[in-house]
Amino acid sequence: MTPSAVRIARPLTGRHVLIGVVGFFAVVVGLDSLFTVWAVQTFPGEVSPHAYEDGLAYNRAIAARRTQARLGWRARVTQAGRPGAIVAAFEDAAGRPLEGLAVKAAFTRPATEAGARVITLKPDAAGAYAGTAALGGGAWDLTLTATDRQGRRFEAQRRLVWR
Repeated sequence: MTPSAVRIARPLTGRHVLIGVVGFFAVVVGLDSLFTVWAVQTFPGEVSPHAYEDGLAYNRAIAARRTQARLGWRARVTQAGRPGAIVAAFEDAAGRPLEGLAVKAAFTRPATEAGARVITLKPDAAGAYAGTAALGGGAWDLTLTATDRQGRRFEAQRRLVWR
């Protein structure tokens, strides 16, 4: 071994430790700041622009569901052969068919509002109401809204799939 090949280690000083610690925290704080900026730019945290009004509407929806539960009405939905064709049968708490209802059916896709349709169902038989919306195959969320002559309202939701 020649004297020029021998390497002499320098001692670790406080200055080296300070530079290492400051460098480490500078990298951590810099990356945290960058990730925070990216997160806020991609999702500002606003779920609804009208959160207070949405909360009031939610309270009204809860009250409406309690009222609906006291009515005891039930809905049964039958899918006809082609997409969008349905028959909805309504019964009261005693199992008697409900007639004279104004029934609307709203169809939406589970993941998007594209292609949403609202139709009015016509009386078909005792307590049954039928209608057809121009829909494609696949999954659809159905919201039925039935109102009787006294203004009592019933709402039912179903997931329907046509192949």
